[in-house]
Amino acid sequence: MEKSCSITTTTKPDNKSSFQLHQPPLSSPPLIKIILVAAIAAGIQFGWALQLSLLTPYVQLLGIPHKWASLIWLYGPISGMVVQPIVGYHSDRCTSRFGRRRPFIAAGAALVSLAVVLIGFAADLGFWILDVANNMLQGPCRALLADLSGNNQKKTRIANALFSFFMAVGNVLGFAAGSYTHFHNIFPFTTTKACDVYCANLKSCFFFSILLLLTVTFIALSYVQEKPWSRGNNEAEAEAKATPVPFFGEILSALKDLKRPMWILLLVTCLNWIEWFPFLLFDTDWMGREVYGGNSQGTNLVTKLYNNGVRAGALGLMLNSVVLGLTSLGVEHMARVLGGVKRLWGIVNFLLAFCLAMTVLVTKLANSSQRFTTVDGVLVPLPPPVGIKAGALSLFAVLGIPLAATYSIPFALASIFSSSSGAGQGLSLGVLNLAIVVPQILVSLGSGPFDAIFGGGNLPAFVVGAFAAAASGIFALTMLPSPPPDVPAAKSAIAGFH
Repeated sequence: MEKSCSITTTTKPDNKSSFQLHQPPLSSPPLIKIILVAAIAAGIQFGWALQLSLLTPYVQLLGIPHKWASLIWLYGPISGMVVQPIVGYHSDRCTSRFGRRRPFIAAGAALVSLAVVLIGFAADLGFWILDVANNMLQGPCRALLADLSGNNQKKTRIANALFSFFMAVGNVLGFAAGSYTHFHNIFPFTTTKACDVYCANLKSCFFFSILLLLTVTFIALSYVQEKPWSRGNNEAEAEAKATPVPFFGEILSALKDLKRPMWILLLVTCLNWIEWFPFLLFDTDWMGREVYGGNSQGTNLVTKLYNNGVRAGALGLMLNSVVLGLTSLGVEHMARVLGGVKRLWGIVNFLLAFCLAMTVLVTKLANSSQRFTTVDGVLVPLPPPVGIKAGALSLFAVLGIPLAATYSIPFALASIFSSSSGAGQGLSLGVLNLAIVVPQILVSLGSGPFDAIFGGGNLPAFVVGAFAAAASGIFALTMLPSPPPDVPAAKSAIAGFH
């Protein structure tokens, strides 16, 4: 059974961190508890996968130019920049009788359900609330995994690898649901005069995501219990004497007190997401535009070719998710073989740089081998040769390997570094999230206009991502410190963890 860790804010007379971790003794929970909490990621990622595969092409079909399409993705990073640190901060200090993390997880799941219902009636508001709710869910889930793992580094790595695995499961389910055109038959009430079959199918996919998320969340929260945490006498006195600091002052204080390992981790993570976000934004658009030669604003035949490319991109995302899930289960073994997680992270970042650079080659080959036919006197491009499609889909699949590292290693290292430095898990993971959302905001604001300077395609942002990936790999191998050795089980219990 888990006990919470307290965090107090002091005037720091001894120059210690503002976020001191007081660790009561914990017994080791069974692995099933970690699995059940990690399974919540499948429900979260289901709806995110629907957005990933459908949102960018959809807004361009509405007539929004390619260079402005990335702006619609600002919702997620902005909400993440604000919500995750706030939720992490308050979950570290929560004294609810239901525990520290569980109330926020339950509230986040309820908010996701509300957002999905709203998407069918007010898509803009619904997607905004969905982004807020997803950020509200992910932080406490990862913090609860860290709490359950204690300072057992192997268990921390396994917990984050399992979270990554279930994200892959959610991706596969989401992409499969997005490609299935008869979901509206399961929810017949979604089809109305104002909502055609496509609209009803999209609504039905999101309704199914509600059922999945609520089911896995209910099972996890019912089985995994947290003991309520209350301040001891010394902690209460320290809290009473603490200098009141606004929340964002606490964030600045946390950044000020970060040790060098966390700063290097934030740098590598930031570069990691500069490379990932352009591809996640425009992968299906790249397939439809550069590989297939279609255009969302062209004639009916050209638009149809673009849509075929987007569907091929969705298949690529499915392959990517399968590889992501399989690789997530093998991250621990791969790290042992390669000599540690930092070496594994550095190597897969070079693999990521290579794959992003290869998108240039695939695009050039697609352009040089493009074939045309004449339909009613109009020259119309044909789909690319099988070899080009196979090459593009292979890139999608191989990218699942570095994505597994991105979804697990930084969070495991943040939990390990924060545990050894005495910082609260919730706030530490919230600070790590800043290194994820800030580059996402920069990419959302700049990638479209930057691509437009070079002709309006997706390749310029991919090339920048390749250079960022190479830099991330270099810093991971040369500057990122290795985590301290695992604490033996007997000493771990004495230290207050399990």
